[in-house]
Amino acid sequence: MDLKLKGRTALVTGGSEGIGRGIALGLAREGVDVAICARRKEPLEAAAAAIAKETGRKIVAIPADLRQDKDARTFIEQGHKALGRVDIMVNNAGSAAGGVIEHLSEDDWEKGLQLKFMGYVRCLRYVLPIMRAQGGGRVVNLIGNDGVKPSYWEICPGAANAAGQNLTLSLAGQYGKDGISFVAVNPGPVRTERWAGLVKAMSRDMKISYEEADRLAPASIPMGRIAEVEEVANLVVMLASPLMTMVNGTMIEIDGGQDKPLMDRFRDRPRG
Repeated sequence: MDLKLKGRTALVTGGSEGIGRGIALGLAREGVDVAICARRKEPLEAAAAAIAKETGRKIVAIPADLRQDKDARTFIEQGHKALGRVDIMVNNAGSAAGGVIEHLSEDDWEKGLQLKFMGYVRCLRYVLPIMRAQGGGRVVNLIGNDGVKPSYWEICPGAANAAGQNLTLSLAGQYGKDGISFVAVNPGPVRTERWAGLVKAMSRDMKISYEEADRLAPASIPMGRIAEVEEVANLVVMLASPLMTMVNGTMIEIDGGQDKPLMDRFRDRPRG
């Protein structure tokens, strides 16, 4: 199937590694020119160079800390200038600390909400006028399934994700008349660079070894494994297509059918 993406442009946040890099690569393979941002300049530029070399597309690296409003504005404005227009906006940057409320500090909450939620708000505040002026656009927000499948161990990311999901659906109702459509993608566990840190935190809170926590991780997923970056990227690339415009104001989980988070399963399992 031709996704009708060739010649289009996209902005992708958090594009230096993990899901964001996978999305930027997937879009570029379909003929999209992409501007990516991340806080660390060197990995960001390395990712841009590698994607450009593989795909032959224009990949623009713009360092930005989306906890800062001025950086969000700079990314959107410079990306728009470099690409000429913004057909697709993919909000992906950010994470929030896992853990039970007793282990979460004020700083954990602040960082989680500032980047995982407010970073999305900031980018949208600056990109939506551009899309409206050019006659339309597509927004794909990478959020997380713990916003709709609450877990006591993922209370901080769950709170940020629920806010992002509400934001996505609300803006879909406001901007549909302007030809701007929105969809939220909610991954479950994904094998990214962050996975080791998450398993370490699980081990700490569950009071088990790292190895056991890593083995238990897929237990909450009927498919028996966590998702790979490419699987999430493939879904986002498809949803970014103009063929998917009517998929507006909705959310799609990509979690292998996970019905209960890992920590909740561990809490409920029989002891002894």
